[in-house]
Amino acid sequence: MLDNLDYIKEIDKYNMREILERFPEQCEQAVKIGEGVDFIDLLKKKNFDKVVVCGLGGSAIGGDILKTLFSNENILIKVNRDYHLPSFVNERTLVFAVSYSGNTEETISSFKEAISSGCFVVSISSGGELRNLSDKNGVPFIKVPSGMPPRCAVGFLSVPMIVIVEKIVRKDSFDYKELVEVISVLRNRYLPEKKTEENFAKSIALKLKSKVPLIYGTSRLTDVVARRFKTQFNENSKVIASWDVFPEMNHNEIVPFSREGEIDLNIFYSLFIRDKGESERIAKRIQITQSLFSRKGINYSEIWTEGKSFITRIFSSIYTGDWISFYLAMVQATDPTPITFIDLLKNELKKAQ
Repeated sequence: MLDNLDYIKEIDKYNMREILERFPEQCEQAVKIGEGVDFIDLLKKKNFDKVVVCGLGGSAIGGDILKTLFSNENILIKVNRDYHLPSFVNERTLVFAVSYSGNTEETISSFKEAISSGCFVVSISSGGELRNLSDKNGVPFIKVPSGMPPRCAVGFLSVPMIVIVEKIVRKDSFDYKELVEVISVLRNRYLPEKKTEENFAKSIALKLKSKVPLIYGTSRLTDVVARRFKTQFNENSKVIASWDVFPEMNHNEIVPFSREGEIDLNIFYSLFIRDKGESERIAKRIQITQSLFSRKGINYSEIWTEGKSFITRIFSSIYTGDWISFYLAMVQATDPTPITFIDLLKNELKKAQ
């Protein structure tokens, strides 16, 4: 099935596979967009101690990536998935308003509050109302290319923010060259032309058929990857999925796997996002958890990050997850692009205004 290119083209009517194939180029272009902004010197003078990223869905995941990458820096980063800003914002807060369409109502609401609160605001979108408001209020606006689902624009929506923040808080730069190189290698591994026995993404997708994915990352390391996997399974594969992190999952979610309850655990399949940066204690927790799962007949797979630099390891595993969710959609004969219920919800909300 997954090796039948005609079948894939028939199901993938909106050509998400082509967007996935162009992701290395997207990241490369996104770096140039970030490096091309002309207000870095102004930002450096502001002495920011907080960054708030306002966004929802595919426009918010970039904030999670930013928070993870800078978790060891002396700056607070908050991802705001709401209509209202947190109460701590002030003139020392840098606010990114991110909406791929430019019309996300929660982000627009937060944007207006940020202006009123005296925050320095930077907006990122492909256009829409957010661009109009930015022009009206003299807010720096970063335009990204349009024409794709927001969740597929994760490079455009996250990398420019990363480039900007690193210039403010870091003395050195992330290795963007390695990022593009590693993702390019992964692309060749995951292309539809690559047979299932040689294609890791296809093989994992087949294991997930008729299962509920449970994705586990590590706090402050691969938690953002686990979250991204979950949302991509929701939107691309159209399946229920769940995510959690170590060590927290060892204090609650692990309990049902004892099979003491009545739930059928055979409907689940676990994915452990692994990284070389795990502490020895976390690695031991994961090992023991997997051993307990095996004793109870719970199947799982590991997905390791790739690359030397932290940014490469995060994006490499996110890219792997995007391909897995794409192939899981193919397994289910489901076009990964349409998000029917989200569109229906938005239409109902418009009627309620």
